[in-house]
Amino acid sequence: MQKVSGNGAQISVLVAESCPMNCELMSTALERYKQRLAVVATATDSNEIQAMYEQHQPDVCIISAQLKDGANAGFAALRELVTKFKGARVILLLDVADRNTVVEAFRSGAQGVFSREEPFDVLCKSVHRIHDGQVWVSNTQIRYLIDALAAPPPPITDAKGTPLLTKREQTLVQLVTEGRSNRDISRELNLSEHTVRNYLFRIFNKLGTSSRLELALYAINQRRATQEPPAAEGQGTHAA
Repeated sequence: MQKVSGNGAQISVLVAESCPMNCELMSTALERYKQRLAVVATATDSNEIQAMYEQHQPDVCIISAQLKDGANAGFAALRELVTKFKGARVILLLDVADRNTVVEAFRSGAQGVFSREEPFDVLCKSVHRIHDGQVWVSNTQIRYLIDALAAPPPPITDAKGTPLLTKREQTLVQLVTEGRSNRDISRELNLSEHTVRNYLFRIFNKLGTSSRLELALYAINQRRATQEPPAAEGQGTHAA
């Protein structure tokens, strides 16, 4: 199913909800916001999400954790979408943004999460931020992500297992994920703040990240990949 807007908005949006009525309600609310948002497609399950994304190439996708095919089907749909379409930018809609759910959303590839308990204008603002290439996350959610990285992250490697970072750079990644400031890191490692900044820029360039939060999310995904058992022959991995 699809819906094309004629209001000339610049940010195209795909909406995925559990049923057509919910899609319609969300689409109407977004377009009434009148802030350059146009819903170009809707979907109710993972297959429709991929088909509509491929057809319309929306700027931002808003995917509910609950879809037609299950209460948490949105997580699997999100993972499938960002795996197939590397440039997909997704906000995951959550009924309740508790610690485990938020961490799993970012692990699955979301650039932002939105709790239905929040004001609707927050969702509209998050669409604009993510369209601009930023990550949408609250201070509380950042705390969740930092807590998820309490243990030292494994060495960051490429597909062949070759380390991408030096030991010193890996140490900086750990300190960043602990929430340390540049000043804290400079004191910890006996470096100038200028040197710490240079290290971080090199790390960002090596990993394709652009901020501390993106670096933390990268480390979360790296840890998850090393902790997941290999799939049995003929079977794929799945969320716990």
